Amino acid sequence: MASAYREYPTLHPDNGWAELDSASVWQSVREVIAETARATAQDPITALCVSSMGEAMTPVTRDRRILGNSILCSDVRGGEYANRFRDALGQEAFYRVNHNILNAAYSMPKLCWIRDHQPDLYEDADRFLLWSDLVGFMLGGEPITSYSHANRTLLFDVRGERWSEQLLSLAGLDAARLPAVAPSGAVAGMVSSQVAGELGLPPGVIIVVGGHDQCCNALGAGVIEAGRAVCGIGTFECYAPTFAMPTDPLAMLRHGLNIEHHVAPGRYVTFVYNQSGSLVRWFRDTFAAGDMALLSLQDAAGFDSPDAEEIGDIYNILSREMPPEPTDLLVLPYFEPTGPPGYVADAAGAIVGLRTTTTRGEILKAIMESVTLYFAEGMSTLRELGLGVHEFVATGGGAKSDAWLQIKADVLGVPFVRTRTTEGSTLGAAMLAGIASGVFSSYESAVALMVTRDRVFHPDPARHARYRDKAAVYAGLYPALRETLRNPAR
Repeated sequence: MASAYREYPTLHPDNGWAELDSASVWQSVREVIAETARATAQDPITALCVSSMGEAMTPVTRDRRILGNSILCSDVRGGEYANRFRDALGQEAFYRVNHNILNAAYSMPKLCWIRDHQPDLYEDADRFLLWSDLVGFMLGGEPITSYSHANRTLLFDVRGERWSEQLLSLAGLDAARLPAVAPSGAVAGMVSSQVAGELGLPPGVIIVVGGHDQCCNALGAGVIEAGRAVCGIGTFECYAPTFAMPTDPLAMLRHGLNIEHHVAPGRYVTFVYNQSGSLVRWFRDTFAAGDMALLSLQDAAGFDSPDAEEIGDIYNILSREMPPEPTDLLVLPYFEPTGPPGYVADAAGAIVGLRTTTTRGEILKAIMESVTLYFAEGMSTLRELGLGVHEFVATGGGAKSDAWLQIKADVLGVPFVRTRTTEGSTLGAAMLAGIASGVFSSYESAVALMVTRDRVFHPDPARHARYRDKAAVYAGLYPALRETLRNPAR
């Protein structure tokens, strides 16, 4: 019915640090809610649910004051605490409780860092809340997080569905500073009358426990049964297949894969991800700044060329410059720390095969190819574990690109489906709100009513064969460059 959008920057107060100004982001959230409330006044909002990133936590007081920034998963701080966990408990023993691979990306290492390096902030905070629960709390609800979000802290007992006393004790953290936990779709309270008045919401809007963005994304893409996966293409690109809890979870550990609650009951997901959206945006800002400035000037002047509607935006312009066939370039997409299964934090990116004849269209296509080749090994591993995928559903901003979805289908040899609504995480949260408030009778009925296919991209057999050869070369790229990228010339 309506949508609203705000951007917010990532702050880098020191080398390797990455934070969000939580108060500023909360103000943006308020603006988005107020704008949407105005646009839907004829059919007022009755329930609200939040899909959000995981890991990042914000310190707050019990009277709903934000005390500081949230530290993002890409921030390098806290690695020593993950290492201490590994040394004290062992990765396998830890995984039996919390099905994640120990590293600095999660909440626990950041909380330990704050406790030891910013003790006043730690003592002043009554709670540290993940973004989904923070928004609900600031709206007037109880501080409650979903199982999927709790899993991202490294402090959650996945099978027991509660905070782990063992892991909290080992970390030296207090459960009283964490939110309560509940399944996605539980009711966390009601928007306060004061906040409702400020945002233009009607009285009585219920707050529903949401979920980790990729888990909400799976619901919004209609991926609630085994054999299918959602591919969320945003700042991060995340492949998340759905499945029942494996009989041998440690088999996932041996391949560097996590297990996390889906927002749909009785289902689970695993994540293979990298920051492909960031790389495409980096390419845009670095190689197409002039084009964007020209488009902005034309828009401001009301310039209307015959191709204006067809061109659409900068990405359509750049896609026209990409060659139709696979490129001869390889890109190592390690510009920032990677996710599973490699978790490489101390490397850098590389573009290999450049010539004076190389065009920017070739570089862009090579980036899109290589961030997909990054996932090829993970998809093969899932097949070996009996979690093979016969179809991907693409969501997020990148799903709007026909060229990129065709590349993905050609590289992985599996159809990619684009749904009519590509903002799958937001749609999934709305579906949770509808289920909790009785609009939908079940998860299956919500999917049937709300998820519609737009287009299917089938792999081209000839291009897939070429990409299989390219994947073998790509697999050797990081081992060949590892030492150089860890110790660049200064």
